[in-house]
Amino acid sequence: MKENKIIKNAWNKYTEGDLLNLENFCNSYKEFLSNNKTERECVHYFIEVAKKHNFKDLKEVIKNGEKLNKGDKVYYSKMDKTLLLAIIGEEYVQNGFNIIGSHVDAPRVDLKQTPVYEADGLCLFDTHYYGGIKKYHWVARPMCLKGVVIKKSGEVININIGDGENDPYIGFSDLLPHLWKDQAVKKAMEVVEGEQLNLLVGSRPVSSDSKIKNKVKENILSILKDKYNMEEDDLISSELQVVPAGPAKDYGLDRSMIIGYGQDDRVCAFTSFMAMLELKDIPKRTCVCILADKEEIGSVGATGMESRLFENFSAELINACGDYSDLVLKRALQNSYMLSADVTCAFDPNFPSETPRQSTAFFGRGVAISKYTGSRGKSGCNDANPEFLAKLRNIFDNDCVNYQTGELGKVDQGGGGTIAYFLSHYGMEVVDIGVALQNMHAPCEVASKADIFEAYKAYVSFYKNMK
Repeated sequence: MKENKIIKNAWNKYTEGDLLNLENFCNSYKEFLSNNKTERECVHYFIEVAKKHNFKDLKEVIKNGEKLNKGDKVYYSKMDKTLLLAIIGEEYVQNGFNIIGSHVDAPRVDLKQTPVYEADGLCLFDTHYYGGIKKYHWVARPMCLKGVVIKKSGEVININIGDGENDPYIGFSDLLPHLWKDQAVKKAMEVVEGEQLNLLVGSRPVSSDSKIKNKVKENILSILKDKYNMEEDDLISSELQVVPAGPAKDYGLDRSMIIGYGQDDRVCAFTSFMAMLELKDIPKRTCVCILADKEEIGSVGATGMESRLFENFSAELINACGDYSDLVLKRALQNSYMLSADVTCAFDPNFPSETPRQSTAFFGRGVAISKYTGSRGKSGCNDANPEFLAKLRNIFDNDCVNYQTGELGKVDQGGGGTIAYFLSHYGMEVVDIGVALQNMHAPCEVASKADIFEAYKAYVSFYKNMK
């Protein structure tokens, strides 16, 4: 039997060379996670790295009327928040693609369009949370503000307050335990309400000029004007996100884990992107990497997988190869294989009642295969075919990839969805395969380094060997 069928815990199979490669890979991942906390930052990072590996902008290929040949590498960015990359394979495109899709958005708190106000000598920003969060997780902790402001002239102003070496922190206040009698008896989802997530940004008045009504607000606006040359009205056309401050770090006395913000689903985005860069030779089948937006709120909008973005990208790709027809596009999509690279929950001995041991992923046992996601009676899920799973087991065993199965908790407890079922609409084979996390959707999530490394190896194996 293959080695990874005998050794359940991946740590037990690593040589000294393996451990060195694992640490180097995870160090790169921590740096990525620390520096890229918004979708735009992730997309810009991936494009910068892709260009260094000879990827061309598909928009320029189309504009110049160029043709794509075997081995050519292209990327396509949509609104700087979703990125698709492809390497043209040896086989005719009609035979289908090998696709790995993840998402780069993460639960967070967004600023409202007119956020700035003063109340009782304090300046605050009004917010609206994004994605499934426990709101009480986000209070009384250091936060930073990141994103873009677009002026009427089209000028783009990049905002980053809180993650620089000498930057101040900002954050959401919490009620002291001495006065929480009424708060303590509330349901968890009501302990902190959405309209209480008001970001505290200042308390110092600009001057004693009696003509200025909101002196603290005026001081904050003057700071933004001095640093970024922006007016309050410019916030109407902004996209600003409140995210946890600070870098990702090793976790555990043995440094076997990584803690950091946004690992759902940037852990799978990073590993799948790096797997694509590992394709030094021309792959047999055309390989595609999807780094999508809006998954945390249902994959809606022009940058979400519910849109026609991937279908349009595939059509342009096929057309640039000189093979386009509507029938070729449909056949290519239907004949594709796809890994929905998204996270699942890791077993936590502090909460054993919600996660049955028999069907939950464990730290250190490798990448987690989830035949189906969804909730309760498999609502909103993609249910993968066993024939596809058998093929994956075979290629993973041949490449000594540690893998396990995982579900998202008890059947009647809840659940969650991924982008898998959007791709399955085309009739392709799709399954969820990703890294197991503790603290999912909290400001600081935890993953096993071994699982991160095995996910990377699994994605490389899929790109190279699935046919």
